[in-house]
Amino acid sequence: MHRPIEPAQYTALTFGQRLAEAGIAASIGSVGDSYDNALAESVNADYKNELVDNQPLHHGLAELSLSTAEWIAFYNRERPHSYCHDLTPDHAEQLHYDQLRALNPEGVLTK
Repeated sequence: MHRPIEPAQYTALTFGQRLAEAGIAASIGSVGDSYDNALAESVNADYKNELVDNQPLHHGLAELSLSTAEWIAFYNRERPHSYCHDLTPDHAEQLHYDQLRALNPEGVLTK
């Protein structure tokens, strides 16, 4: 007898399959160790700490959804991050693409 797949495991499998279909490579970390999904876990911890645990109770899913969208916009556009050399993720990404364009002015990206 096989134990049924837990919903969380199924979600992870489905998510992994969708990433593979989109051509997104899997994590290079080992599964189950402290390096696996470290960035996602860090962002989730920030989200829980800054929005969920230390804010007034949200009175419904719609209110929490709106607050989440606002927090994500703030996190990416306004909040500097040490892993981005104290730039916002949006600014760091823009600099990255500016550098790519400077290295390849014709605009043809190669792998």
